[in-house]
Amino acid sequence: MRIGGRTAMAVLSVLTSLLAALSADAATRPRMLVVLPYATVDLASDELWIGEGISQSLALAFDQMPAVVQVDRDRVNRLPRPDRWDDPTALSAARVSGADIAVYGEVRRVGPDLSIHPRLVEIKGERGERRTLDAVAVPDGALLERLAGLPAAYGRALKLIVSEGDSARAQKWASPTTSRRAFEAFVRGQQAAQRGGQEANETAVELLGKAIEVDPQFAVAQYTLGTVHQSLGNLWKAHGQFRVATQLDAAYPEPYKAIGDLFFTAPRRQLDQAIEAYSKALAIRPFYADAHIGLGDARAAKGEVDGAVSAYQKALTYNPLNAKVHMSLGKLYYSEKGLFYESVEAYKKAIDLDGNLVDARMGLAEVYEDKGLYQEAIGEYRKVVEQDRKHTGALYNLALVYEKVDTKEAIALWERYIDLAGPLQSEKDWVDVAKLHLRKLRSQPDKSN
Repeated sequence: MRIGGRTAMAVLSVLTSLLAALSADAATRPRMLVVLPYATVDLASDELWIGEGISQSLALAFDQMPAVVQVDRDRVNRLPRPDRWDDPTALSAARVSGADIAVYGEVRRVGPDLSIHPRLVEIKGERGERRTLDAVAVPDGALLERLAGLPAAYGRALKLIVSEGDSARAQKWASPTTSRRAFEAFVRGQQAAQRGGQEANETAVELLGKAIEVDPQFAVAQYTLGTVHQSLGNLWKAHGQFRVATQLDAAYPEPYKAIGDLFFTAPRRQLDQAIEAYSKALAIRPFYADAHIGLGDARAAKGEVDGAVSAYQKALTYNPLNAKVHMSLGKLYYSEKGLFYESVEAYKKAIDLDGNLVDARMGLAEVYEDKGLYQEAIGEYRKVVEQDRKHTGALYNLALVYEKVDTKEAIALWERYIDLAGPLQSEKDWVDVAKLHLRKLRSQPDKSN
């Protein structure tokens, strides 16, 4: 069939518009990035913190760039830890964490000065494209000054679309204090907090307190100290630190989001105050995915289902690798909207992103069970038990499902649940119910196929 000139021009115009739209979408879609500690070469033992310090600086800076989304720190901490991050291990870390880009490098001692050698690897299909940026000379006393320019160098190498405002914020947060002593104490405090546990967190409190003593205007250290107090259960101290951080820098969104979390998780939830705090964080940084998640959680708790779904979907626009958001959507889709297929897909996506997220498997299994898909439900509950042999909820639900298909196996599971949960005071009522089920099953014919 021949196409006339005018028709051909119209078709060409439509195709051009579509291609332009696709190109614009590709250009604005954020890329996933993982920041890895710099290797330290020939540095004295009291300078080894600098490798982690460079990564902390870059992480703070990249938070200000909507063109990239950083892989969650907990996910990074679960990666296998080599003696030093180099080209092969960085490429592996990018693939395992689902990142498009890994940022890493090394820092060397060159006489009285330091030399920073930035590197990156970018995943392109089945291959990884490695690049080495220009070395950065760091004269004695100029570390924080040189760190301020490092994010821009990476931005140019990656051809990131960054506004002047975002670039200025990235430069500011790459050097969050003017004191090297304060920055060192901050980095060491972060390292301690990442180890986790009571003793490590108490060490982190001491080191972060030292950073604040050296530089009382160090807003990031004030906020970080609050997060450690929160981990230790010192919620009033945490709230106080977050408030101080907002007073020191009203354009710093992390403490507002943290305050929202405190309101949301309080014994008597203060949902309106939580929503207000999350909204303040988002007014400062509209692409702050974690604040959108908090807002979604608070709206869901208030029964504002559409508002919650909207907030979760915005969070995934800025961070599509957040497994917990997919899990939250899976729950809302089924329990509030009755959307079976959408719920299943959301739960499966969460599991694909984080196979250790047993709550997502539990949610998926419960949806299957409710729909009468007992074999599928059994498969998911069994996977939870394989991951956590002491997961009483999965054992209880598994026994309930087996009552419908295999009496003998149900009896065995109830016995196993009672043995496991019997000593737990929190499970007392459920154990009593389990014993009633067990007594009833033993008096019935076997339903095994």
